This record gives sequence, structure tokens and C-alpha cells, in this order.
Amino acid sequence: MIERHWSGIVRAGRADDYVRHLEGETFPTLRALPGFVRGRILRRDVGEGTEFRIVTVWESLDAVRAFAGDEVELAVVPELVQRMMVRFDPRVTHYAAVGGEP
Repeated sequence: MIERHWSGIVRAGRADDYVRHLEGETFPTLRALPGFVRGRILRRDVGEGTEFRIVTVWESLDAVRAFAGDEVELAVVPELVQRMMVRFDPRVTHYAAVGGEP
């Protein structure tokens, strides 16, 4: 399993809009892709707005590549989401899951 981690800070007052986008657009699209396992939304308030960390789990790096393209470490951030953000990571980090609870 591969975990894909990405984070960004959403402008004050836009956090709920971003969650709605993730739950209504992003995750339904990802669920339709072969190799997608699950996703999590983590959030915390910070001085600039609300910071989000999005963690998706994939069966393999090849499954990630089918979603993200050949440059798998480039973040996939739609224009709509970019407009909600104060700033965001342009790159993601991948981790191989090697143990823990299912």
C-alpha cells in the first residue's frame, strides 16, 4: 500500500466549502479509479485560515500514476481549489505502508 500526503491552507471562511468539494467531487472521482483504497481529511485551524492534510491510500504506485500522471510527486490541485487556498504544497509525499492496524 502507498499513502499519498498533501497539505494546504484554506482561506478563512472557506474550510466547509473545501470539505464539500472533497466529499462531493474529489473522493467520488477517486473511488472510481482502480487501485484507490480510501482517503482521509485532516484539518486544524491556524493563523492564516484552516490547514488541511489530505491522505489517500492506494494499492500501488502504479495506481497513483494512473491518477497523477508520470510525475507522481506533483500535486493535483484543481483551479477551483487553488482559488480557495492561501497556499498549498506543489508536491506530495508518498509513503510505503509497512505495518500497523488495517
